[in-house]
Amino acid sequence: MKLNKKIRWITRTGVLLALLIVLQAVTKPFGQLVTGTCVNAVLAISALFGGIGSGITVALLSPVFAWLFGIAPQIVTVPAIMVGNSVYVLLLWLITDGEGFWLLRAAAAWAIASVAKFVTLYVLVVWGICGLLAEHLMTQGVLKQPMLAVLSANFSWPQLATAAMGGIVALGITPVLKKALKR
Repeated sequence: MKLNKKIRWITRTGVLLALLIVLQAVTKPFGQLVTGTCVNAVLAISALFGGIGSGITVALLSPVFAWLFGIAPQIVTVPAIMVGNSVYVLLLWLITDGEGFWLLRAAAAWAIASVAKFVTLYVLVVWGICGLLAEHLMTQGVLKQPMLAVLSANFSWPQLATAAMGGIVALGITPVLKKALKR
């Protein structure tokens, strides 16, 4: 990778991370549907506009910032969110071929990535953390019973809704960004 490309990648990824942090902080009072949609839009834009490296970087750092802002309710969910976010950006990038914005391909990428992220988070958090590991996590003092209900609710249908809405926003914005920056 040439120096110019590295500098552009670092700059683009840094701007997307800064946007993500600002959106998480500003939208937190509006709840999961607003914040989640904004976060998923930035995740999708980072993969579709910045490339897979930017997408994975933002996907992995997003839940860390969410936890620091008190948006991710428990540290135990951070690795699961990292995996879910990575699945989302990876599928968006792979299916669109990192380039293609042919309408059918973009729509397929959006639908598949949204469902895959939802399923990933549902399995890891609702079945895994709140199901299989719940008793162990409660005896260790990591989680309390009321938090299990909150996690189950937060990591079910809202994840599908926010991934889908964020993807729609990104699919509308990314072609404009690419054209404006002639990429």
